[in-house]
Amino acid sequence: MIVGERKPFNEIKDKIGQYKKVLILGCGTCVSVCMAGGEKEVEILASELRVANKLAGKDVEIGQATITRQCDKEFIEPVVENARKFDAILSMACGAGVQLVSDVVAPMPIIPALNTDFIGITESEGVWVERCRACGNCLLAETGGVCPVTRCAKGLLNGPCGGTNNGKCEVSPEKDCAWTLIYQRLDKQGRLDLFDKYNPPRNHQAVVTPGRVTKS
Repeated sequence: MIVGERKPFNEIKDKIGQYKKVLILGCGTCVSVCMAGGEKEVEILASELRVANKLAGKDVEIGQATITRQCDKEFIEPVVENARKFDAILSMACGAGVQLVSDVVAPMPIIPALNTDFIGITESEGVWVERCRACGNCLLAETGGVCPVTRCAKGLLNGPCGGTNNGKCEVSPEKDCAWTLIYQRLDKQGRLDLFDKYNPPRNHQAVVTPGRVTKS
């Protein structure tokens, strides 16, 4: 899932300071799971903004709505009519969602309330960690399902560096060496022959931006 974090409150407040009617639009998928932009987070931000505006003596209308996904037009279109009653939309989605909402309601201003961090997993309650860089050339079949591009601090593709120590990364003793994990995983799978396979340097042209995938 895409993991994001809310921007600092003062930054958000400053970005919408010129508007009298602001709709906070939440996203009920990825950023809802990581507790950054779902219905609950919309409610909290709306309350904070109302209090701040009241203390500042400002008369600002704060609206609220949460849709299933902001990265899919079919979920945005039902709220467009209501959204146009406002001066601006404060989007609590990832960067992709912010951009699609901006396209759909253009030229209405869209202000992001989140910073998009990474594609990750839920490691434990309240903890999310990066697991994918969307590099465009997945090596997980050769590395036992452990991504060296993401989980190795140096992004090494052919074994560990000289700094690995007892299975830990030289960058941080709390961080597992990705290539130690790969070795252990391949060993358990009986596929250690893959550990000796040479992976060519990453082709940074493999990811054409902006990307597009079409299926008929």
